[in-house]
Amino acid sequence: MILFALKCSSDHRFEGWFRNGAAYDEQAASHLIACPVCGDSAVAKAPMAPRIAKGVAKAVDRAHEAAQAKDAATETKDANANAAAPAPPSVPATIPTPADVVAALPPTLNDAQREAVAEVMRQLSEVRRTVEKNCDYVGDRFAEEARRIHYGEADPRGIYGEASSEDVEELNEEGVTFHRIPWLPRTDS
Repeated sequence: MILFALKCSSDHRFEGWFRNGAAYDEQAASHLIACPVCGDSAVAKAPMAPRIAKGVAKAVDRAHEAAQAKDAATETKDANANAAAPAPPSVPATIPTPADVVAALPPTLNDAQREAVAEVMRQLSEVRRTVEKNCDYVGDRFAEEARRIHYGEADPRGIYGEASSEDVEELNEEGVTFHRIPWLPRTDS
């Protein structure tokens, strides 16, 4: 079974469970899915954050740690070669690419499991493209803009950006609806 976030042409959002992606495609093409709010059968998939298994999260962490270690080694090498001071700690480490994450998976995974992880990474890349295409980037003003939308001070629209842990906690306490999405770096492939 798979859960899809759906929306109708009036932008009412709801969820639906399907046996698989093909079952959704068949039902949507036959207009068998209807909006529970208005009854519209012109339904499409809406962007949603996928669930990631803990093993994948650990692999992402290992890939991120490997990237940080690589950056630290490069900085040390550069500092020794140029007698320059290392970069300040505020400079972010390299974000692992999907290929880094798959490469960091435990060797005990079989080919099917590795393919499943690669598919999740592909879907996360698609989520990023969809969000960037359909939402406004507000940068570090995310919490402020989310509050403005929540309290009706700004027109409702999709936004994305960055928020500190404190901002996230405050938004949750205020009842502001938002979702955190694993954000993969862009790749050339």
